[in-house]
Amino acid sequence: MTVLRQRMIEDMQLRGLSERTQDAYVRAVRKMAEHYGRSPDQISEEELRQYLLYLRNEKHVSSSLFVVTLCGLKFLYERTLHRHWPTFKLPRMTREKKLPLVLSREEVRRILSCLRKPRYRACLGTIYACGLRISEGARLQVGDIDSTRMMVQVRQSKGSKDRSVPLPGSTLAGLRAYWRTHRHAIWLFPTRTPKGIPLAKATEPIGVKSVQRAFEAALRESGVTKAATVHTLRHSYATHLLEEGLDLRMIQEYLGHQSPRTTSVYTHVTQRVNKRAGVAINRLMADL
Repeated sequence: MTVLRQRMIEDMQLRGLSERTQDAYVRAVRKMAEHYGRSPDQISEEELRQYLLYLRNEKHVSSSLFVVTLCGLKFLYERTLHRHWPTFKLPRMTREKKLPLVLSREEVRRILSCLRKPRYRACLGTIYACGLRISEGARLQVGDIDSTRMMVQVRQSKGSKDRSVPLPGSTLAGLRAYWRTHRHAIWLFPTRTPKGIPLAKATEPIGVKSVQRAFEAALRESGVTKAATVHTLRHSYATHLLEEGLDLRMIQEYLGHQSPRTTSVYTHVTQRVNKRAGVAINRLMADL
């Protein structure tokens, strides 16, 4: 690791940025350095400007990737290298506002039923049943399960916030059954260990990428043609709760959203709500 990269990482740690954000910013800086074949501290403002134009006009990167790249480069040059270039004051691309992809309840069950290995079935089932992000589900600990209150404690999630979410009885039963296969003292979903070493001796939780690959394989086998990801389970959880009449404010709390506007997007994708709206609109317009 170069001295500059180490310094940037330390600066991000001091700013309290999450590990995921740190990785994204470092990756953005590395890609620009590879583009020019030089260390970032040897790249001029004009070269940085041309690189941003290249991403925008030739690579046609998504607005979200462009924003992350711009933020990563801005952090390096302004916070670590103390170069306050006018380029960073130019208007940035706004994030695209797309409705989330949602699976029906039947589609969720079809996908989960195609998971062959117990660790993935237990992990992905919990992610859906509790509306978790993939990293939150993979890193669940035994102590996070409160079977007395039937709640799951999600620790230091996005924004370094803790939250509690309801734990369905069927999910608790599944977690207990899976935990009895390894009895790890800390992790609910320990990572695979070398042959001959029991899972109870694992030093890390299950990897996020392995959970993603398991979901992708199950999706293909299920015959569901939607371009779903593990995060789609979280969107589906929120939508299904809303369809069942749960208050939007409660769903916001369970998802850990800071703003109710973030949660309100699910009102646009709920089938039952849209159906009721359609009936009301048709009734209103019937005599036109």
